[in-house]
Amino acid sequence: LRSTQIVFIPSRLAAAPRAMRLAVSFSRSMCASAEYDVCIIGGGPGGYVAAIKAAQLGMKTICVERRGALGGTCLNVGCIPSKALLNSSHKFHEAQHAFAGMGITGGEGLAMDVSGMQKQKDEAVSGLTKGIEGLFKKNKVDYVKGHGRFSDPNTIQVELMEGGTQTIKTKNTIIATGSEPVELPFMPFNDFGAKTCVSSTGALLLEKIPETMSIVGGGVIGLELGSVWARLGTKVTVIEFLDKICATMDGELIAAFQRSLKKNLKFKFKLSTKVVGADITDTGTTLTVEPAAGGAQEQITSDVTLVAVGRRPRTEDLGLEAIGVKLDKAKRIETKAPGDFFTGVPGVYAIGDCIAGPMLAHKAEEEGVSCVETLAGKHGHVNYGVIPGVIYTHPEVASVGMTEEEVKAAGIEYRKGTFPFMANSRARTVGDAEGLAKFIACKNTDKILGVHIMSACAGEQIHEAALAMEYGASCEDVARTCHAHPTMSEAIKEAAMACYDKPIHF
Repeated sequence: LRSTQIVFIPSRLAAAPRAMRLAVSFSRSMCASAEYDVCIIGGGPGGYVAAIKAAQLGMKTICVERRGALGGTCLNVGCIPSKALLNSSHKFHEAQHAFAGMGITGGEGLAMDVSGMQKQKDEAVSGLTKGIEGLFKKNKVDYVKGHGRFSDPNTIQVELMEGGTQTIKTKNTIIATGSEPVELPFMPFNDFGAKTCVSSTGALLLEKIPETMSIVGGGVIGLELGSVWARLGTKVTVIEFLDKICATMDGELIAAFQRSLKKNLKFKFKLSTKVVGADITDTGTTLTVEPAAGGAQEQITSDVTLVAVGRRPRTEDLGLEAIGVKLDKAKRIETKAPGDFFTGVPGVYAIGDCIAGPMLAHKAEEEGVSCVETLAGKHGHVNYGVIPGVIYTHPEVASVGMTEEEVKAAGIEYRKGTFPFMANSRARTVGDAEGLAKFIACKNTDKILGVHIMSACAGEQIHEAALAMEYGASCEDVARTCHAHPTMSEAIKEAAMACYDKPIHF
């Protein structure tokens, strides 16, 4: 008898005889499920995709998720809700600032109903999480809501959300527990309280438009969420320890991106600056900052401070140490090698944000599929050199492959080609011509090494480059591929032409 087969409505259970309640408690804590081929701990993008793929490959599969909703950080408090707010705020900002130029009047007088914007976001998230549950049922994946810990390499003990425990016996376990925002010791989050010092989670929950916002950290998450509120009228100041924002991305592209944020959204940047103190109240924050190299201090006061200094793997309280799974200095689970998800403990594997590599949902998904394909005796594959990254601002910024800085550091002789969207007919026609496309290729072979795009639809355009790189294409291959006219993708063709020869339209 499996404990998940016993279902009581809480009110009926409370009214049931004490002996029955004890029997239910006993069944939950003592009865073990039949052995599974694979158990996935974590129902985020890596975990739920791995679970579905495993079931499709004929494995008896169970997924344990402590949040009580599938989709992980990405779907519940990350990628998906932020894109809802980015979309709503962009349309509002466009109506205010661009409609008049197209002959559409009245946009200047529009107002934003923040509660309505948040409702649309929540409905989108709810629908998608339920959709994953439907996919689990369709593919016959068992789903347990609770916190899973290892008792031994083949036994998972789950503290159920509804109370009690469930024991899962499994031949293999995939750890896909994801990551969480880094909290600075002197800046505790109050995401579910005053919301004056927030993580990315709290920034998605704001109930009114703040007049001022400080963002600690000039990375992707901070700039995306800062854009949401800046479009609605918030004055945003970004404080970054390094001398540039988005430090791992292509310098030429990011310089253009920073200029765009200053021009279009009035962002202020304090680079090479560190936060050394914070006074957090229920009405706002006052940050004490100083130059990263040391120097005179100053204070920055704002209604809300968003701390976006990175994320850390969620690897605590899983019983890893007891079964011999090792962690590195960053508390990530150590695996045999990139693309090999074996932890060194027989039957235990790990994927996604809790292991080394970029903390991206699509990277976790690829690893989940690869891991279960390998378990099924197939040949799993993840090409870590062709994992796109996207900043979903407006314009968007997207990259795949090596940056120009990385190519130089590697000592590779290269050529580069760029093409501005200002020279693209479709971009000019629709009034969205800010940005450029950039190709970097080997000087001797013309093989594409990296592609970087800033445009209104860079997040969609980057996949042409990713596909080309996956198959080892050259810039000439892309340039000689017919692109429909008029499209913004023609700028990608022209940038490839600029790299191996000369563009036509610039």
